[in-house]
Amino acid sequence: MRVLLHYDMEHLAAGLDVVSCSEQDDERFAELLAGAEVIWHVLRPLTAADMDRAPKLRLIQKLGTGVNTIDLEAAAERGIAVANMPGRNAQAVAETSLLLMLAVLRRVVPFDARTRRGAGWPADRELVGGELGGRTVGLLGGGEIAGLLRPMLEAVGARVLYTSRRPRPGDPAWRELDELLRSSDVVSVHVPLTDETHHLLDAERLALLPVGAVVVNTARGAVIDEAALVAELVSGRLGGAGLDVFEREPVDAGNPLLGLDNVVVMPHVAWLTRETWDRYFAVAEENCRRLGRGEELLYRVR
Repeated sequence: MRVLLHYDMEHLAAGLDVVSCSEQDDERFAELLAGAEVIWHVLRPLTAADMDRAPKLRLIQKLGTGVNTIDLEAAAERGIAVANMPGRNAQAVAETSLLLMLAVLRRVVPFDARTRRGAGWPADRELVGGELGGRTVGLLGGGEIAGLLRPMLEAVGARVLYTSRRPRPGDPAWRELDELLRSSDVVSVHVPLTDETHHLLDAERLALLPVGAVVVNTARGAVIDEAALVAELVSGRLGGAGLDVFEREPVDAGNPLLGLDNVVVMPHVAWLTRETWDRYFAVAEENCRRLGRGEELLYRVR
């Protein structure tokens, strides 16, 4: 079975013919599509035109959870199965969310820049960090990532609240979204990008956050209205942001968020650990075996 791994890395799998291609090499990708029976998909959008170049394609296997970068309707029209692997990157993303909170609060970006130019100490009087202990952290989402992050935060003394699509009135930590925002010194995004969550944190909702609050996003960039976030950060009303995702990716070098020293940025790599890759490939290989045997796929989306 020919598998096209749409990422710049090599992977050997027993019984599978795995060929890799960088997400930036569209010419090679187009050539390899002709023979592909399975695509192991990461982030570069997979379109109807791509699928039309792949007459043998039977399965698009998302290496991760979010399938917003796959044209699901086009796949269904062509009889191509789509599967993902929820939870396999949860530990890495939860840890990165914690990392970004701490990096913003402890002013890592300006301290790093000052230290590299030999001006790290004494610190400017405005460069005073903050601690998570004693702060209220609001989690947007009640899934596996939020569930892993909650005890991490509580272990350092933070108070944790969360919201979710389904109300959970029996849990004293659950809040309606607007109430959560009003109560949170730090808000961390852990919801998928859908029509309902696009710009969920718009100007009106960002204004509900307390003065000095920090926003962290390791989910999808468009859950936050970036223009509104920039305005809140530039005005000084919000204290900072830690962002692994952006509305447009790869993020443009001219994005105003990149010019703010109270913003910590990463290029959509919260999931990127060796352990995550091991879990990804275990599911991806199993689904290829199931596909070959005509069995039900794990985590089929369409």
